[in-house]
Amino acid sequence: MIELTDVSKSYGAGGKVRALRNFSLKVAPGERLALMGPSGSGKTTVLNMICGLDQPTSGTVKVAGVALSDLSDDARTRLRREKIGMIFQTFNLLPTLTALENVALPLRLQGISRSEATRRACALLARTGLGDRATHRPDELSGGERQRVAIARALVFEPRLLLGDEPTGNLDSATGEEILCLLDDLYRERGCTVLMVTHDEIVARRCGRIVTMRDGQILKDKRSRRRITGTA
Repeated sequence: MIELTDVSKSYGAGGKVRALRNFSLKVAPGERLALMGPSGSGKTTVLNMICGLDQPTSGTVKVAGVALSDLSDDARTRLRREKIGMIFQTFNLLPTLTALENVALPLRLQGISRSEATRRACALLARTGLGDRATHRPDELSGGERQRVAIARALVFEPRLLLGDEPTGNLDSATGEEILCLLDDLYRERGCTVLMVTHDEIVARRCGRIVTMRDGQILKDKRSRRRITGTA
């Protein structure tokens, strides 16, 4: 599902800042992987490469067998819109839209009718425990509720790949555990490929594989003792 080969990324004049150094990683379909490492190790850069928001200085990035460098900007946008669900630490919900409208938005952007998008968004909000909060805007929801909305939005179009950037980072421990249990359940049901960036070893151990980064390279790559089995 994901393949990065000898990927390097440099920033600044003369490429003095090297975010990734000959970084290679393969993630199989249906695999659930945690990407760990200190701040500045390159974790978020890897996510940006995978979803096509950033381009490598050298090396290749493939998603679902497609080299992102072969795609136009519009094609990369369609890839994110149709195949990659993203969950952010800061939720990234549109403040003027209700929970239902936020979740339905990816479907509407794909040209799906309002009635069908609403039906599917309502079903997923109910599945995430927010059926009675559908008409509330983000500022009327708790942090845990907003993250549930963000998860529903990321999954509503049934993506093949789910990316998470510290999805429990802004939540207290009890709410974070609720969100992780929800993600466990949804992973079992849907079986999509998951790559989650986290600083938290408790979060990482929910995944079948833990990759630790430092200075833009892989330091460790190991299997976790606890594994959540998906359907795919």
